[in-house]
Amino acid sequence: MAAPQDVHVRICNQEIVKFDLEVKALIQDIRDCSGPLSALTELNTKVKGKFQQLRHRIQELEQSAKEQDKESEKQILLQEVENHKKQMLSNQTSWRKANLTCKIAIDNLEKAELLQGGDLLRQRKTTKESLAQTSSAITESLMGISRMMSQQVQQSEEAMQTLANSSRTILDANEEFKSMSGTIQLGRKLITKYNRRELTDKLLIFLALALFLATVLYIVKKRLFPFL
Repeated sequence: MAAPQDVHVRICNQEIVKFDLEVKALIQDIRDCSGPLSALTELNTKVKGKFQQLRHRIQELEQSAKEQDKESEKQILLQEVENHKKQMLSNQTSWRKANLTCKIAIDNLEKAELLQGGDLLRQRKTTKESLAQTSSAITESLMGISRMMSQQVQQSEEAMQTLANSSRTILDANEEFKSMSGTIQLGRKLITKYNRRELTDKLLIFLALALFLATVLYIVKKRLFPFL
C-alpha cells in the first residue's frame, strides 16, 4: 500500500502538469487575440490565477521533497521541483512575449481603423444612398403590387357578377323546364283521355251498326219469309 506522502507527491505532480498545460493554452490564446484590450486583460487575469496555482503546487512538492527520509528520493524530487520552476519561468517569458505581440497587433489594428475612418464615412454615405434607392425601388414595387391586386379584385368582382347572372339564367331555365314539364304531363293526360274516348266512340258505332244490321235482317226475314 502506498504511503500517504507518496500519494501527495503524485497528486502534486499531476496538478503541476495540468496547470502547466492550461497556462500554455492561455498563452496561445493571447498570441491569437486580436483585441480588444478588454479581452487581453481577461486572458491575463486567467494566466495570473493559473500561475499562482502552479507556484503553490511546486512549493508543496518542494516541501514534500524536503520531508523525504531517503536522500536519494529527496534529491530526485528536488530535481523535479527545479525542472518545474524552470518550466514556469519559461512560461512566464512566453507570456510576456505573447502580451507584447498582442499589444502591437492591437495598436496596428487601431491605427488602421483610424486611417480607414474617412473611407468608412464615405462607405456609410454610399450605403445610405444605396439604402434610399433600394427603399424607393421597394416602394415602387409595392405600389405596383397594390395596383395589380386592385385589378385582380376588380376582375374577381366581375367574375362573381357573371357567375351570379349565370346562376339566375340557370334558375330561370329550370323554372321554364318545370313549366314545360307540367305542360307535357297535361298533354299526355289529354291524349290518353282522347284515346279512351275514341275507343268508346268506336264501340258505340259498332254496336249501333250491329243493331242496324239486325233490324234490317229482321225486316227482310219478315218480308221474304212471313211464314217463319
